[in-house]
Amino acid sequence: MGAQLKNYLHLHFIVFIWGFTAVLGKLITLDAMPLVWYRMLIAAVFILLYLKAKKYSLKVSWPMLWALLGAGVVIALHWLTFFLSIKVSNVSITLATISTGAFFTALIEPFWYKRKMIWYEIVFGIIVMLGLYLIFKVDTQYLYGILLALVSAFLSALFSLINGKLIQKERPSVISFYELVSGVGLLTIFLAFQGSFDAQFFRLSQNDWLYLFILASICTAYAFIASVKILKYISPYTVMLTINLEPVYGIILAYFILGESEKMNPLFYVGGGIILLTVLANGILKNRRRFKKPFRR
Repeated sequence: MGAQLKNYLHLHFIVFIWGFTAVLGKLITLDAMPLVWYRMLIAAVFILLYLKAKKYSLKVSWPMLWALLGAGVVIALHWLTFFLSIKVSNVSITLATISTGAFFTALIEPFWYKRKMIWYEIVFGIIVMLGLYLIFKVDTQYLYGILLALVSAFLSALFSLINGKLIQKERPSVISFYELVSGVGLLTIFLAFQGSFDAQFFRLSQNDWLYLFILASICTAYAFIASVKILKYISPYTVMLTINLEPVYGIILAYFILGESEKMNPLFYVGGGIILLTVLANGILKNRRRFKKPFRR
């Protein structure tokens, strides 16, 4: 199996895990901000243990540190809006809406990497929007959740582009650790000002602890490092477009785990098929471009 194919398959496995993340967000009874705080803190501890076991240095330059701290703020806000959207609406709506991240990336990436805009990236972004429209026809009672998911999608695209540059200069695990610590620091300030750190804040049910452990270890520590590492071999746009399979994986998982409340109408399968075909078409065109000309960031 070629290295490129391995990375694409690994990326799809990570996206599958992220689909399960949304289900965990619904199962955990905590509000969005405490949920994200626990997730980032526990994941940071896991990654720190990994760094110590590998004997990797945490030393980074000051410019890199500031960049990592800024990226950590972006990912914290992304996860906060993501889980808040799930809490005020449901898994299906949040995951379907967040697939617009590919469209945001298609608009931003050419300016970010100072390259010409490729025509099919815009076309694919628009097709993904069509798939999104077919997946879910907007219900006004979920408008707030949809708006939050759109903000989360934009932040996800921005975060992917930032890490696309950072990965060229530092280890994925070191990047992940500083970004998670930065996010925890930001949320700690908010929670402290709100006076949220009382006895009730640290009194969690056994199920919540179990779900948080899975969320922080597999869905965050592992997936976070792996997704950053993949950006070394696959463009941020391709990553973001593949992430559009997250609603397909996530809604299927939600249906089996959460029951009928997450069941989608038949148009979902049409929309999901459109997104899947778009992902495949993007991979084919990207590979053709690599055969003709070496890829440059």
